Amino acid sequence: MNSTYNRSKMVEVKLKYPLVTSTWDENELNAIQRVITSGRFTMGEEVQRFEQEFAAFLGSKYCVMVNSGSSANLLAISSFFYRKKNPLQRGDEVIVPAIAWATSYYPLYQYGLRLKFVDIDRDTFNYDINALRKAVSNKTRAIMVVNLMGNPNDFNAINEIIGKRDIILIEDNCESMGAEYEGKQAGTLGLIGTFSTFFTHHMSTMEGGMAVTDEEELYHILLALRAHGWTRQLPKKNKVCSTKSKDTFKESFRFILPGYNVRPLELSGALGTEQLKKLPTFIKARRENAIFFQELFRNNPFFNIQKELGKSSWFGFALIKREGVLLTRSKIVQALQSNGIECRPIMTGDFTKTEVVKWFDYEIHGSLTAASWIDKNGFFVGNHHYPIKERIKLLKRVIDNLIKE
Repeated sequence: MNSTYNRSKMVEVKLKYPLVTSTWDENELNAIQRVITSGRFTMGEEVQRFEQEFAAFLGSKYCVMVNSGSSANLLAISSFFYRKKNPLQRGDEVIVPAIAWATSYYPLYQYGLRLKFVDIDRDTFNYDINALRKAVSNKTRAIMVVNLMGNPNDFNAINEIIGKRDIILIEDNCESMGAEYEGKQAGTLGLIGTFSTFFTHHMSTMEGGMAVTDEEELYHILLALRAHGWTRQLPKKNKVCSTKSKDTFKESFRFILPGYNVRPLELSGALGTEQLKKLPTFIKARRENAIFFQELFRNNPFFNIQKELGKSSWFGFALIKREGVLLTRSKIVQALQSNGIECRPIMTGDFTKTEVVKWFDYEIHGSLTAASWIDKNGFFVGNHHYPIKERIKLLKRVIDNLIKE
């Protein structure tokens, strides 16, 4: 993507600071050609190899690749309905943060769960721990943790809140691949963690997602749900149907769970293998960019920036207008766009203000003061897998000039 369109001036503006750029080179192109030459395009050995390597990178036992992070969330939620011990049931209460991504919420609605929205922390963009502590009740069956914009949540505090209660911890880590919390990879701190390899994320298979877990039963359920709910990808002895028969003809179309078809392509698996080799370098560059961003904006009198918790992988750089600043966000966005700087809202903003929430069964715990403020006054710009000091300097100049007007 090389340009953006400024409708107010009806002119094409050259992008000087894009939201995202490609992470591919000849290695990815060769991987694509390898798959084309093989003649196999649907899920096969390339996907399996990537799953094994990604699980090893995270230190997880199992990984199931799907066609998107959204599908990973769908399978993660659905899998808890089919486990043998204390499965989720329609009407169960699930706590969710007030800001996340749309498909962090949709599977919960689609499976008839009752959502309880809790405010986020204005500095970290993750759960307000005090609000979460008060929101958890004897009806709470699960907590959906969303690590927002590269930043892991405070899992020590969350686990202390859960204590000995049988509450499922689900971790949406689609925006935070490579982040760490106390030496552990984000996405491995819940019973299931989800990841995305969409074009805008830390590494890209263009479209793609993963669900990881250390629980064998959940792994087998995920395998079945991914492809039609059949037994074909399950091991002979498994935690879903016990033992598969020796009759491969009957087993080829044996359906045991109401599943989906969210299989990835072999192209995605091959691309994932190549991208994973580069991921540590990508994360290192993003963190170095973040150091420079923090140096320029840490004490800005007009904007707050996201406070790092654990080791963020810095999905992007957020700026939140401070209280009392008269400058409107619309004017800020217009100035950025006219100077070739792409920007976006902080994900969904306060999701309870969206039109789609009318379909949900939900309640709001307390007030959503921080989410509401970020919804109205926040935006973010991109981070990249290579040095971008000059682009961050441009961002600073544009904002400084805007403040002086």
